Amino acid sequence: MVSRVPFYFLIGFLILAGIALSAYRHLGYGVPWQADDTRQVWQIEARINFDADDGPVKVSLAAPDSQPGLTLIDESTSSAGYGFSLLNTEHGRQAQWSTRQANGEQTLYFKNQMLVDDSARYTMAPPDEEPVTLPVMDNAAKNAALALLDRARARSADNITLTRELIKQFNSPDSQNAALLLNTLDKPDALRKTLALEGVHARVVGGLELEDGRRRQTISPMLQVWQDTRWHLFDLTTGQNGHHSNVLLWNQHGGPLLEVMGGEHSQVHFSIISQDISPQQATSAKVSADNLLNFSIHSLPIEEQAMFKTIMLIPIGALIVVFLRVIVGLKTSGTFMPVLIAVAFVQTQLLTGIVGFVLIVGTGLVIRSYLSRLNLLLVARISAVIITVILIISVFSVIAFRIGLMEGLTITFFPMIILSWTIERMSILWEEEGAKEVVIQGGGSLVTAVLVYLAMTNELVRHLTFNFIGLQLVILALILMLGNYTGYRLSELKRFRPLAHQDGSGRDD
Repeated sequence: MVSRVPFYFLIGFLILAGIALSAYRHLGYGVPWQADDTRQVWQIEARINFDADDGPVKVSLAAPDSQPGLTLIDESTSSAGYGFSLLNTEHGRQAQWSTRQANGEQTLYFKNQMLVDDSARYTMAPPDEEPVTLPVMDNAAKNAALALLDRARARSADNITLTRELIKQFNSPDSQNAALLLNTLDKPDALRKTLALEGVHARVVGGLELEDGRRRQTISPMLQVWQDTRWHLFDLTTGQNGHHSNVLLWNQHGGPLLEVMGGEHSQVHFSIISQDISPQQATSAKVSADNLLNFSIHSLPIEEQAMFKTIMLIPIGALIVVFLRVIVGLKTSGTFMPVLIAVAFVQTQLLTGIVGFVLIVGTGLVIRSYLSRLNLLLVARISAVIITVILIISVFSVIAFRIGLMEGLTITFFPMIILSWTIERMSILWEEEGAKEVVIQGGGSLVTAVLVYLAMTNELVRHLTFNFIGLQLVILALILMLGNYTGYRLSELKRFRPLAHQDGSGRDD
């Protein structure tokens, strides 16, 4: 008989190692156990791509500084072969790269950390004291702008309300004057030039929406207007003004966002994640300077970190599935298919995901029943089901859009291959075991997916799994322990309940 001592030793080692790594992370770096006992830091990474012309290259990117509600605590770059400098220019702070020789596709990274800070100290530079320069506009555009100003001026009391009224007119589909301006100018530039005719200092700035896990995000133009010794920020979509707690002003002074000399096809995208750290970490460079952290997930680019923030939740889902199948005895369609469905639920929201899953699988089963009569080979049948699933999702998305149910558009997040295999598996199960077994396993899969979804969306679970990598070893140990269980499942107790009412001779008590 094989000794179980090495197995138990492995379990103990994984648990101790996981606890030790987590405790070191807590004690050495000050990462708290509770998700709410932290200071929030936004990590933003700008990724610049361009094609170099086989010569000298100089790249300038606007760089943010401390601003209302946000304090800049760190910034760095990752760009091999390039010189790098942070400059203060007339257009604000700029990150600048340079090299003597570059050819082909180039990628530059610029990363900074912004601490959420209600008492942030920042400098708000006033505009030039000279009068606003009148914009160059043709007669038709200038007359349209003046007409808009006349209407807005009558309904306003100062520069703030004037700007708000102008934004309403530019957003109105019935304003012919606004439509005339927007034929030749984009909305931010048209607003700036219209305000310049009134002598109002205004500038177009770039806002970045702060949302955890966002990848490949772009800058959205916003408008700033000077009044009462400060710049007032306006949202061009809603017309609301004031500080936005979830918006970072990247190019704060209205200058160009990106300039590339010696290259073409340039573009910049932003990736964002939110990290919970202690106040001590927020003001210290210890985290970024520590050698151990340089080999952890936190040393990866922000885009990859955002991806791992979801991946690190999958072991939690695996643990729940193993517990429900081994201990509870819940039947599911596939072993870890509920985990993948739960990941899709995170994107679609729970109720929309459940309805979409039932509709797609139900419709797919009807179509699959027809395909089974054609006696196709397995590969051809699965391929046909995949194409059918794509068509079903397309039809449901169009219908949802037409009836105004925007939540229905998120069903495209469902993994189509998994849905196809689920339909195929349930169809075979229907033929072999009957509709009852399909309902049992399908219902078990949905129940499991909902429980996994609730765990994945829990803030404490998300905090622990991403910030304490050692807990993955503990989860692995628990899964191995559950895999060693060979006793009765909870669902089997009902079947053996009559035995509990019999004595040793086989008679009832």
